[in-house]
Amino acid sequence: MGNAGRNGGEYYTPRPLIRAMVQVVAPEVGERVYDGACGSAGFLCEALDFMQSRPGLTTAQLKTLQERTFYGKEKKSLAYVIAIMNMILHGIDAPNIIHTNTLTENLADIQEKDRYDVVLANPPFGGKERKEVQQNFPIRTGETAFLFLQHFIKILRAGGRAGVVIKNTFLSNSDNASVSLRKLLLESSNLHTVLDCPSGTFQGAGVKTVVLFFEKGAPTRTVWYYQLDPGRTMGKTTPLNDADLAEFVALQKDFADSPKSWSLDVATVDTATYDLSVKNPNGGETVAHRSPRDILDEIAALDAESAAVLAEIRGLL
Repeated sequence: MGNAGRNGGEYYTPRPLIRAMVQVVAPEVGERVYDGACGSAGFLCEALDFMQSRPGLTTAQLKTLQERTFYGKEKKSLAYVIAIMNMILHGIDAPNIIHTNTLTENLADIQEKDRYDVVLANPPFGGKERKEVQQNFPIRTGETAFLFLQHFIKILRAGGRAGVVIKNTFLSNSDNASVSLRKLLLESSNLHTVLDCPSGTFQGAGVKTVVLFFEKGAPTRTVWYYQLDPGRTMGKTTPLNDADLAEFVALQKDFADSPKSWSLDVATVDTATYDLSVKNPNGGETVAHRSPRDILDEIAALDAESAAVLAEIRGLL
């Protein structure tokens, strides 16, 4: 499906990226895991595999995984059917997946009982929602991904954790909705990690993305960035793999600095824009540029040398 271009790619997140996100968020047995734009249910299935791999699970815990752990919603009919099938093939006999447009739910109607411990999602971006749907959200915008992000923040319980894929322009867009949403995210949650993904991570999507990892409840003090660079051009024949993300997962545990990772003190962020764009301060050595006069002098010297050689050759003819 990932290679199926526009029709399949919109439902498909690269499995190595999902696995890395699940490892960072680390859902525990007994927690409720939610994806409000579940597509083919890739996040829920990988979370199931991760939780089932824990040693010594009891029969009661396995029953909890079966019945009261994974929840999803999906708008598109084809993806909904595939999600149900995917969950059943992974051993969930009665998947808790609903065929609905998540964004038609009013945020004000979400009660404590409706909240989840973990959100893992790659909501659709680039879409536009009609005015009636936008009325359900405090920050009005037509961009579906921004509406989904508000939904995810609201539906997380206090202390709940999330990993959400979003367009990288979200970090720097200067429109009112983007600025307000960044402010809401920083003030309501601890945005502890931003993973900057390279171009070509998503087949057929043609956009650069970042993954936001946050915990709801306490405001953000420091954001740790990691700039993923596999050292090759991403494409159908050279997709993302688990080895590409191994360093990110290892460094993220301690929020360690490296040539590809660094931390940002939120106190230094401009509160007029809340710009969180990715700027790697460890981006290699500073290039010393020569002055235009030096370059012109060298060109003149080379021209003179060439003229002397040509004159010498002519003298031999």
